[in-house]
Amino acid sequence: MAKYIALMNWTDQGVRNFRDTADRADAAAKLFDSVGGSMVELYWTLGPYDIVAVAEFPDDETATAALLRTAEQGNIRTTTMRAFDRDGLRTILDRAG
Repeated sequence: MAKYIALMNWTDQGVRNFRDTADRADAAAKLFDSVGGSMVELYWTLGPYDIVAVAEFPDDETATAALLRTAEQGNIRTTTMRAFDRDGLRTILDRAG
C-alpha cells in the first residue's frame, strides 16, 4: 500500500476542543480502516505542526477522500505528502533509467 505523511495544524475549533484530540485520533484511525487504509503512526508535536501522521492507503484517491472526511469536522487542516520507501524509490529510479 502507498504511504502518506500528513502534517496537521489545529484550527481555532480544534484548539478549543483539544481535550478530545485522542478520541478524534481514534475515530480517524477507524475511518482509515473502514476505507481499506490504516493509521501507521501518529504523533502530537511541538513546532510548526501540531500533529504528524503516517498512514497507508491503497491509492491517492482513497487517501484524499479519507483525509477530507477527517478534516471536514473542522478541527484540523492538513498538508499531505505521498511517501516512498527504499523499494519504492528503487522502482522510480529504475523507471527513470
